[in-house]
Amino acid sequence: QVQLVESGGGLVQAGGSLRLSCAASGIIFRINAMGWYRQHPGKQRELVATITSDGSTNYADSVKGRFTISRDNGKNMVYLQMNSLKPEDTAVYYCNADRVQYYSGSYGFGFWGQGTQVTVSS
Repeated sequence: QVQLVESGGGLVQAGGSLRLSCAASGIIFRINAMGWYRQHPGKQRELVATITSDGSTNYADSVKGRFTISRDNGKNMVYLQMNSLKPEDTAVYYCNADRVQYYSGSYGFGFWGQGTQVTVSS
């Protein structure tokens, strides 16, 4: 009942910046939590950053001070500003929506986008 589409990935040199966007669509009352996760080849998907509807944020230690997550509740969008990129940031980045509340009052959990590739060259 919720679709997520990521955009903004690409190839950049170390030290560069990218801004990822994720748009959520569907008949939604509120998305209580949105976030970004990433997956390196052969590795488990890992949390990058999350943000709740009241603006509380959480970051992985590896990206603190470099990445900033934000959201537009009215548009049901979430963003990830990525600065000072390093080769180890290379991964597929996925958008997540959790505790999605519908107008009926019921909830949905664990929605994922298709992912967008970020490649950082050295």
